Amino acid sequence: MKSILGMKKSLQISLCFRGSSRVFSTAAQQRSTGDECGPEDPHDEPKHPLSDCAIKHKAIKLEEQVRDLTERYRKALADSENVRRRTQKFVEDAKLFGIQSFCRDLVEVADILEKTAESAAEEAEPSNPNPTLKKIYEGLSLIEAKLQSVFAKHGLQKMNPVGGKYDPYDHEIVCHVPAEGMQPGTIALVTQDGYKLHGRTIRHALVGVAVESQE
Repeated sequence: MKSILGMKKSLQISLCFRGSSRVFSTAAQQRSTGDECGPEDPHDEPKHPLSDCAIKHKAIKLEEQVRDLTERYRKALADSENVRRRTQKFVEDAKLFGIQSFCRDLVEVADILEKTAESAAEEAEPSNPNPTLKKIYEGLSLIEAKLQSVFAKHGLQKMNPVGGKYDPYDHEIVCHVPAEGMQPGTIALVTQDGYKLHGRTIRHALVGVAVESQE
């Protein structure tokens, strides 16, 4: 009988131990789960937003950068436009004055032709009945007129400074003549014709300027 009672007590103690171990196990699991689902580390919390003063300061800096970039863009645009205009002007001048050197040489041929025509005109006077000289003179006159027409077509023009004021940009003084019925400083004669190409002087006219006579 005692042995039976002892066995019952042992069985009750074993059941109590098992129950308590289950309770402890459940509590441990709950504690572990609670740690995983608990509040986050305070260090992981989102940072506080920037203050109003810091935001305004940053906005001012951005506005300054925008103004600086805008000013740089405007300067670059203006420089680009200036380069484009200079390049266009250079191209236009090259088209207009690319034949400038050729024209300088050609006007010397015109000088020779003009002097030859003048000599032929003197020889072909009415007192001289030689028809050949007359035809030569007429032919030279036609060539000279055609040459001047071609010059004008390409913007090359002869100056006619007689009676006008002396201009150092267009004329070169080679002599002085008494001002007889002319204002001092007026061009009285031309010893060599001057030429302009599209308004630019490519050869100065050699002139004689009238001056007051000194008694």
